[in-house]
Amino acid sequence: MDDVFSAIGADLRAATERDPAAQGALDVILSYPGFHAIAAHRFIHALHRTGLPLLPRWLSTINRFFTGVEIHPNARIGRGFFIDHGMGVVIGETAVVGENCTLYQGVTLGGTSLSRGKRHPTLGKNVTVGVGAAVLGAVTIGDNAKIGGGSVVVRDVPANATAVGVPACIVMKDGVAVSAAPEEETWSWVI
Repeated sequence: MDDVFSAIGADLRAATERDPAAQGALDVILSYPGFHAIAAHRFIHALHRTGLPLLPRWLSTINRFFTGVEIHPNARIGRGFFIDHGMGVVIGETAVVGENCTLYQGVTLGGTSLSRGKRHPTLGKNVTVGVGAAVLGAVTIGDNAKIGGGSVVVRDVPANATAVGVPACIVMKDGVAVSAAPEEETWSWVI
């Protein structure tokens, strides 16, 4: 249980450090639904790991009702997690989120398969996923990657890269702009 409280403390620090609007820890504790969602998830996930049937899933539904954030009890989320303006965030059952990641409102870490097994994304450390982005399937997003708002990611994104668009393409890698190869062009304009 100490591990749960330690992780919640790291999540609280993440919110106060990453959101310039935060008026301090008490403000986050009282008024940040993203923080409420991850704090509840920490307890629900611990309960889920005991093998107790049904109750963790029911509690996660209650958590979604009050926070607008849906996190499956089995999702593994690292310390220092921050959900900014969390309404509509969905984190699927087999998702794995590394330490110090940030998700903005409307982000989906979803599956693309009905089969059992790994079917949701894995995010490395220090990943930022922008407003309304969907990261779908058993893809891997590397450490320090950024996903642009509204993007749909269906392929792996390497570490230190920025991906944008539908479907998402890499536009920066290690701080250097990357131009799309002609075969990666997905839009054709007809006049």
